[in-house]
Amino acid sequence: MFRTLEVSDPALSPPGLRFVTVKSAALGQRADLLLFVPPQAAALQDVPLVLLLHGVYGSHWSWAFQGGAHLTAQRLIDAGEIPPLVLAMPSDGLWGDGSGYVPHAGQDFERWIVDEVPAAARAACSACSEVSPLFIAGLSMGGFGALRLAGKHPHRFVAAAGHSSVTESVQLDTLLAETRAGWAAAPVDTTVIVSLRDAEGPLPALRFDCGRDDPFIDANRKLHAELQAAGIAHEYAEHDGGHGWAYWAQHLEDTLRFFGKTLTNRTPTP
Repeated sequence: MFRTLEVSDPALSPPGLRFVTVKSAALGQRADLLLFVPPQAAALQDVPLVLLLHGVYGSHWSWAFQGGAHLTAQRLIDAGEIPPLVLAMPSDGLWGDGSGYVPHAGQDFERWIVDEVPAAARAACSACSEVSPLFIAGLSMGGFGALRLAGKHPHRFVAAAGHSSVTESVQLDTLLAETRAGWAAAPVDTTVIVSLRDAEGPLPALRFDCGRDDPFIDANRKLHAELQAAGIAHEYAEHDGGHGWAYWAQHLEDTLRFFGKTLTNRTPTP
């Protein structure tokens, strides 16, 4: 899939972390992701793969080096609270202040996440394969991406989760220096509830949470109510906290446990 793929030397990288750069056809440029491969997964096959999407202004290193995602995952794996899994933490494609993880005129940030990031993870990590269960989660803009992509591509994901999620792309307007001119404008590309309600096929397991002091708390409460009204199964939680890494680092645990539970309860595909 990739004309070029560069992977960091394990001897020079922090334990378990692999920095990956590929030539993305979807973006027409090089793009980065960070992998975390715990020692328990390194010698296994078909290991679950979790995509973690960052928010505006972030990049592929944000979840690890601002939120300690790899440390949280390793602790839960060591404690036997979740099975071994691989984390793939991509950049959003580095368009402006944030790409929204949607197709743009000339660049497809959705295809980068859904198709190319899992392929790059498989190419850089032999523990992952075409049949590895795929999960997706994100924070803020990344929550918008994760939940919307779960509705747009329900057959691809076992479960999806969001933290402090943007629920409509218009909410990004006050955060971006750029306009959204050229972004995909169909309702399934701009609004989480439409993407989930219009899903072509059974939805993956869903959960999302938000801090009570978060500026997106009302939007998340509205999404929860809309999902209830539509009869769409999901888990929703509110906690103390605002829109920042202290909240996201703490509650990533909830998402990883949710993914582990979903995997345990999953009915194998015939």
